[in-house]
Amino acid sequence: MSHPQHRLSPGGDRRGFTLIELILVMAMLLIVLSVSAPSLSRFFRGRTLDSEARRFLALTHYGQSRAISEGIPMRLWIDIENRRYGLEAEEGFVEEDEKATEFELDRDIDIEIEESTVPVRESLFRQTAAQSETGNEHRIHFTPDGFIDISSPETVLFLEKERAGEDATTRNGIQIGQSRNRLHYEIQTNWLQTARR
Repeated sequence: MSHPQHRLSPGGDRRGFTLIELILVMAMLLIVLSVSAPSLSRFFRGRTLDSEARRFLALTHYGQSRAISEGIPMRLWIDIENRRYGLEAEEGFVEEDEKATEFELDRDIDIEIEESTVPVRESLFRQTAAQSETGNEHRIHFTPDGFIDISSPETVLFLEKERAGEDATTRNGIQIGQSRNRLHYEIQTNWLQTARR
């Protein structure tokens, strides 16, 4: 049994694209990408900022839980100049802290510290608090019962890195500060970014 032959008429189905159609599609894609690139860049920078702030906040919770479970004071140090922060037991309480952790700050993020207004003489960590005031390292101290020592910074601010030509007031930021009862740190959502000069 023979099968009917299908013939394409001169004006029949065409398969594929012509070179002009491909060029037009590529041009449209380039236009769409050039328009959406700035907003995509801001979106991914915002995600990085959020991740960095949440990692730092988790480290404060981990420091408190270690202080309570191990019964030793802990310190969360922040080295702004070298763009690092970490958690370790206070010196003199353990020979070597095998659980010490250290993180490098994302290259697109800046960090600012607002120190406590409480006089250093009232702190349990007078010596290390005085050292942190004179150097580039800031420290959050957790006492063995899990409380935040009064010498610890009031707030830690994570900001998108300032870029050339950008207005400082438009930078996104996340502020992590002590709760009202000063028992833990939290992300403060009611904070509005203003110029910090």
